[in-house]
Amino acid sequence: IVIDSVAALVPKAEIEGEMGDSKMGLQARLMSQAMRKLTATIGKTGCCCIFINQLREKIGVMFGNPETTTGGNALKFYASVRLDIRKSGAAIKDKEGNLIGNHVKVKVVKNKLAPPFRTAEFDIIFGEGISKSGEIVDLGVEYNVVEKSGAWYSYNGAKIAQGREAARQFLLDNPEVADEMEVKIKAQIAASGGPKKVPIKDGDMDSDE
Repeated sequence: IVIDSVAALVPKAEIEGEMGDSKMGLQARLMSQAMRKLTATIGKTGCCCIFINQLREKIGVMFGNPETTTGGNALKFYASVRLDIRKSGAAIKDKEGNLIGNHVKVKVVKNKLAPPFRTAEFDIIFGEGISKSGEIVDLGVEYNVVEKSGAWYSYNGAKIAQGREAARQFLLDNPEVADEMEVKIKAQIAASGGPKKVPIKDGDMDSDE
């Protein structure tokens, strides 16, 4: 079940009231009640519930991160995993210059199921999802399966593309090469003892948890 989004959930009292009425903390109180009721049901049914939220800025914050999510603190406390997803770098375009996706950076700000505070970067292609070919290009360079010299990408001594997006498109057009690269990358990761860990930076800890 996906709730998109928490910020768009409107309490009944707000709908029936006037535009200028003050409803301080109403959404936060309702979210707190909802979490208490939903947690037991979700646990019994084994259902995965995803809440998408939006960022707001706290008023009068002079030091530290002023950003916070809507709906109060209850959702933060009850959540098993929290991900901070932001656009990173230039948008992804096709050969005709049409916008087809975004490069995003994801930070795990809370995780009860695995070690938290890790980060990942990948492409999200509209209508497709996470781009596997983009991951193969990036990890191929990182684990020396793909050679990168300037803007050129080479594999097995032969140049395959100029530019990252062209290299990603090459793998889409040649799935057998992509499969071969994937096998080699997995072998390199296994030989190195697992994925490379990103060091925790100041500010990665969420003070609201």
